[in-house]
Order: sequence, then C-alpha cells, then structure tokens
Amino acid sequence: MKIVIAGAGAVGMHLSKLLSRERHDITLIDEHEERVASLSVTFDLKTLAGNPMALTTLKEANVGNADLFVAVTPDEAHNLTCCILAKKLGAKKTVARVDNDEFTHEAQVAFFKEIGVQSIIYPELLAAKEIAGSIKRSWIRQYWEVGNGALVMLGVKVRNGATIVDEQKTLRELCGPEAPFHIVAIKRGDDTIIPHGDDVVCPRDIVFFMTTPQYVPEIRALAGKEGYPDVNNLMVMGGSDTAVQMVNRLPEQIRVRIIEKNLDRCHRLSSLITNSNCMVLHGDATDIDLLEDENIDRVDAFAAMTDNSEKNILACLNAKKHGVRKTVAIVENTDYVSLAENFDIGTIINKKSIAASHIYRMMLRADLTTVKSLTVANADVCEIPISEDARVTKKPVMELGLPPTVNLGGIVRNGRGILINGRTQILPGDTVVAFCLQNTLGKLEKFFK
Repeated sequence: MKIVIAGAGAVGMHLSKLLSRERHDITLIDEHEERVASLSVTFDLKTLAGNPMALTTLKEANVGNADLFVAVTPDEAHNLTCCILAKKLGAKKTVARVDNDEFTHEAQVAFFKEIGVQSIIYPELLAAKEIAGSIKRSWIRQYWEVGNGALVMLGVKVRNGATIVDEQKTLRELCGPEAPFHIVAIKRGDDTIIPHGDDVVCPRDIVFFMTTPQYVPEIRALAGKEGYPDVNNLMVMGGSDTAVQMVNRLPEQIRVRIIEKNLDRCHRLSSLITNSNCMVLHGDATDIDLLEDENIDRVDAFAAMTDNSEKNILACLNAKKHGVRKTVAIVENTDYVSLAENFDIGTIINKKSIAASHIYRMMLRADLTTVKSLTVANADVCEIPISEDARVTKKPVMELGLPPTVNLGGIVRNGRGILINGRTQILPGDTVVAFCLQNTLGKLEKFFK
C-alpha cells in the first residue's frame, strides 16, 4: 500500500515507525529537513523536505497514486488543506488531524467528506473519552463498550489475593463455553499474550476481559477489586484540551478540581468547561503543600494531564503516596510507557498510540468501524461488521484457522452481546470484536472480506 504522511511531528513520526515495519511504500513529508533527514536511514521509508500544501511537493510525493494520505502537521488548517488537495490529485483515502472538537461534530464531518477530507481525528477527544471511562470505574485500567453496551471490554490489574490468581486455574477451566466472560489478552511484564487454554493468570498481570454488562460485578469480585471505592472526588493536574474534553464528559455527581499553573489558562477554562461541578484553581500541582492543603488524601482519583510525561508520572506517584487509589497519567513519551506501568501508575494514556490506531484502520480494506489501542499492552481491539460473503461465515470459529496472534472475543447480533467459543457460527450482519497483537490487524483481512 502506498501511504503519504504530511508532518513529521510526534504523531507523524510514531505512525511512520509503526507502518514502516509492515513494508508499506511510505513517504513522509515535512518542511523541516532536519526532522526527516535521518529517518530514511533508520526506517524503511522515503522522506521529502517540502511544504505539504504545495502542489509541487504533493506531486513529487506521487500523492495521486496514494492509497492513504495522512495530514498530521501541528496546524489543523494546513492538514485540512493538504487533504483537500491530495484528494483532488487522486489519493483514495484522506485523514486530517484537527485541534478543534467542533470539526468532529456529525454535520462538520459530513461537510468535510464532501470536499475531500474523509476522516477527521482529534487525538485530545479520543484520549478524553478513554480517560472519562476509566475515571468512572476506579478499579478498571481500560474500559470499552461495543454495540451500545451490548458487550464490554475491560482491563484489570490483578494481584495476590484475587480469586483468579490464587486458584491458578487454566483459562480452559476459567473460560469454558458456558462462562460469562472470556480472557482475550494478558499483559505480563513487557510481554503481551494472546492467551490460549493452557495459560494461567499470574499476580500483577493486566487481564483484558470480554463480557456482557450484567457480569461486570462478577469479574470485579474475581479480580479482587470489590474494595475499590467509586469515584466521587477527582483532582486534575493541568487544564489541557484533553482535560477539558474529559471533564465535560464526566457525570456531574463527580466533584472535579483542576489545578492549572497558567493564570490566563485558568480564566480561559471557565468558558470551556460545561460541567457545573468543576472548580478551577490557580496553582502548581507539583507543590506538595498545595496538594495537602487541597486534601489530596481524601480524593478518590487523580489525573495528571499536562504535556510533560515526567511530571505526570511523578505527580501520580505522589498521589499514590498520599493514598489515592485511582491515578491516570498522560504519557506522551512512548519510551516512558513501560516505566510508568512498572511504577504501577494506574491508567496510562498515550495520544499518539490512540491516533495511530484510528489511522491504522484506514489502511485496511476490511470495514473496521473502530480500532482501539490497548496503551499498556502491545495489542489492538477492533469492531468488524460482517458482510454477506465474509470468510468467517463459512465455518465455525474453531475451523477458521485464525492465526495464534488473534483472539475473537464476542459478537453483537441484533443488539445482543454474545461471547464467542470454538463452536460459534458467525453470521452476516454480526459485529465481531477481535483482539490481536499490535501491527497484525492486516492478517485478519482475508477472514472478514
């Protein structure tokens, strides 16, 4: 596949590195030659120093033959313009990164499609939705609803004392055909496992379950998380755009305090936040005296949402030291994600991974409606609508010959969530939830086309 990426910033670089491993024909464009100079040596891609809004640059990158054009420069106006030009030149699919949630509204998305921008991504909004879901449930690392809540995927860190650990049952014993949940992925240390029948759950694993909503309490008990309180009081470090989007999506019974260091930003937040139960404080959330004055030891959750990964990690460690059970950190430096997990930070959000997952599905010919990156695990989970002639409808799941890096968690059929086992027959019209190791989604295409 021929892919052209405009912008060698954080998202563009991350996406280029991911895609170059799959031997696609990638061209990365950036105005700053020093950003792209060494990339073509380190990774299997072409680089082009030039203005991605210039027709001469786009033609030199052979955009007219591109299967996918991605614009992720720091300027949203440039991204939108690049995509419009690329589409007019012949690019098959176009994706633009924006910094304004207004552009993600349904009417605006439809407008941009008409003029050549086929997909809009706003990483701050994608991250905010994930954080809001995590905050609502203090005992969960990641939470995702499929089919309007017909199925639920949740990631939980388990420890000694949890039933699922102490009983040392194999997954074949835990997740039989009649079990109300499936374990679809396990993060253990630095390794991500797509588990099979003989695997067991170990202390400190992050276990990803697929279930239906009525059995979530059973998983909570099994994972030893019944003692975790619901979140009623949240403290946030940093009034970033992601923080604003997150707070506006929280139920108003959760009391929120945002501590923002920049006074002008504090004044701006008052007009951006619609949650009536949110208070903005001017101060430095790394100041331990300030946190103690604000009774950090009494909050149920703490979210560090500045643009500084190190500060976010340290702030969460400090919150843990003061007894906060639930912490969330935005960690934009991918090298620090494993470090943060080893520190037992809690929920870790990486906007680059979230944006890359969204863009990645645009590469695939199969009709994936959603791709979600499991930030702390090297795995992706996706929703796939099943067409009339899809290969997966021809045989029961056990006879499909799926690769070992793939696990099918469940299906939504006529609005009802159903867990998948080996005897399950997938039907046209179903939506399948599939888990796979990162960068192996392409192996699923032949099963779902």
